[in-house]
Amino acid sequence: MRRVDLADGAIAGAVGSTALNVVSYLDVALRARPESDVPGETVDRLAGIAHVSLGSGDRAANRRSGLGPLIGYGLGIAAGVAFALYAGGRRQPLPLATGLLGAGVMTMTDGSITALGISDPRTWRRSDWISDIIPHLAYGLTAAATWNRLRRPSARRR
Repeated sequence: MRRVDLADGAIAGAVGSTALNVVSYLDVALRARPESDVPGETVDRLAGIAHVSLGSGDRAANRRSGLGPLIGYGLGIAAGVAFALYAGGRRQPLPLATGLLGAGVMTMTDGSITALGISDPRTWRRSDWISDIIPHLAYGLTAAATWNRLRRPSARRR
């Protein structure tokens, strides 16, 4: 595995994370729903596990609002790097790569919030699942398309 492939995976993951956030914020705007508390709760739980104080009052709230999205980007970038390891530097069929990346990041995200006791996906309503699946599909599609775009065309296409 070349370092450039891992860097391309990180880039694809960052692009996918941006798409996920755009779709999520569009959902917030279009349906006039509140933003999710999950990123902030994740920060609180992880800080508690690590025995790290976020401070109090506005300082703690500001740290939660900054660290929550960064954790999401970290997961998205890590998934892109993991995909690069899987792909071995080669382009992948877009539907397959979309599914692997989208489902992979969704599993990492939902699995971590379940393990931390923040939410239980078994109790979610259909609308909750749709609000979760669509942004993760956007992540998968844009990360996969970015990964393939960063790959050199195959010898047959030249």
